[in-house]
Amino acid sequence: MADTQQVDPKDERRAARIARQIDSFSKAHGGAEGQVAYIGQRGARIVLVGEDGTWGDLVAPTYAVAEKAVEKSGITVHEAFDGEFAGKVKTGPYEWTRMAGIQVGGTRTAQ
Repeated sequence: MADTQQVDPKDERRAARIARQIDSFSKAHGGAEGQVAYIGQRGARIVLVGEDGTWGDLVAPTYAVAEKAVEKSGITVHEAFDGEFAGKVKTGPYEWTRMAGIQVGGTRTAQ
């Protein structure tokens, strides 16, 4: 029996655009791995970690679009952002200053 589910062309274009962004990040950072997390009505967050430890994220309008984008990009996708995968992230002074400022009431950096 054939799959009769309609594919929304707009979602296909969105997934293709996000996949290109993932590919660009991956090329700039020696490869990449990712994790997709549902963030409610806002959609899904795709966290990317490059082989060089650089990290970034993208937001897709739906979890399905995010899944399609990472599938199209061909990156390794992890179930959770923990363990060895999380350990690949390298943070610098900006991230530590910002996290400390938010967490303990310190001053925010103006960047």
